[in-house]
Amino acid sequence: MARLSGLQRDVLALYRQCLRAVRDKPAETRANFKELARSEFRQYIGIDRKDFGTIEFLLRRGQRQLETYSDPGIRNVSR
Repeated sequence: MARLSGLQRDVLALYRQCLRAVRDKPAETRANFKELARSEFRQYIGIDRKDFGTIEFLLRRGQRQLETYSDPGIRNVSR
């Protein structure tokens, strides 16, 4: 398997953090949070690997969204 770049590792780390954060949500709404995370990442799957500015922007945006959705007061999301 090819070695991953730093940005690729950062994207995978963010995805793992999102999936781990889902575990802290109520059992009946975990599927909604998981689907939200998956759809957000799938939406940008076609971005060129060398478009560093966009990838860094999306990583920062993803971190902010993770912080927001990790709040214990947020119990459900919908698309």
